[in-house]
Amino acid sequence: MTKRHHITAAIAVAGLVVAGAHFIGATSAYADDVTPSVPPGMEASASPPVEIKPDSPGLKLPQGGVLAAPKVLDMVEVVEDIGGEERRQETNQSVMMALQSEVMFPEDSAIFNAQAAARIQAIAQEINTQKATTVRVFGFTDDQGSYEHGKELSKKRADAVQAELAKTVTNPSVTFDVRGYSEDYPIADNGTEEGRKKNRRVEITFPRSSK
Repeated sequence: MTKRHHITAAIAVAGLVVAGAHFIGATSAYADDVTPSVPPGMEASASPPVEIKPDSPGLKLPQGGVLAAPKVLDMVEVVEDIGGEERRQETNQSVMMALQSEVMFPEDSAIFNAQAAARIQAIAQEINTQKATTVRVFGFTDDQGSYEHGKELSKKRADAVQAELAKTVTNPSVTFDVRGYSEDYPIADNGTEEGRKKNRRVEITFPRSSK
């Protein structure tokens, strides 16, 4: 049984302000130590806002009213299964799948368990359907233990997921960006075991097809 949580961010095009008032065939993978300026997957990806002229006769501004700076936000939908083991986040331009580490690896290990391959192969099939040419595979841990150990473990787990994806992804020129972030960018409270469990995860992100 699956419980779905939908979180939708509204699109703001322009606001009114009254005056005074983000394998088959050879594949490539890479990683670097450059820290992104915003958490992974949160970069703005929406198209630039439609230009609206302040003097357009179609605007019904009150006396002295002016247009605020236009801004466009991605539409974001998040679906999580009832145990939180798998989380899917979609924006206008990308799909992100987050799998809890417990459903793929034994504790403090980067060796797959028996159920992991099928889950990852299903994601690889969707990558094929979307005809993605770039795939990001990012590993994360909770804040228990040292930061350096977490970084090594999260990278090894991301590498293992990438290797499994590459067995099923059919595009020979797809590029994988593989990184380990340790305890950085938590999505839940590390003060509880439930939160730490969500933070121990691997995220797979790829563009949505434009067709």
